[in-house]
Amino acid sequence: MSEPQAYTVSWICAIMTESVAARAFLNEEHAGPRQVAQHDNNSYVLGRIGSHNVVIAVLPDGEYGTTSAATVAKDMLHSFPNVRIGLMVGIGGGAPSPKHDIRLGGIVVSKPGGGHGGVFQYNFGKTIQNGSFQETGFLNQPPVLLRAALATPI
Repeated sequence: MSEPQAYTVSWICAIMTESVAARAFLNEEHAGPRQVAQHDNNSYVLGRIGSHNVVIAVLPDGEYGTTSAATVAKDMLHSFPNVRIGLMVGIGGGAPSPKHDIRLGGIVVSKPGGGHGGVFQYNFGKTIQNGSFQETGFLNQPPVLLRAALATPI
């Protein structure tokens, strides 16, 4: 299935290592798209996770940040017009502790709570003199559709 209209979930990765992990999540990998929109320079991996057709793209090598991610997303939407949910999922370093055993390669899913949207952007905070972290802002909570998925038992 490589018809662009059939894909409703997008997954953008910042680096190639993340796209390898994303491919591992696919229950089924589909053939690549037969054609993409004019001026779309993205390379795509298509597949299915559960009942959802997913399109995966990675930022161009050596390009980072929100501007590059926005360009990939914009081009993706031109080629896959029925995408309704977009995710940027990445890997992070480990932060093991007795309370939270978070290690490189682990999966962390946040959810809203305590007046916060559930995700902290890396530059929305500062370390104060005693070494503690003080947030200076946070992102909006995810769409209801994604929060409902978190509440649904697997």
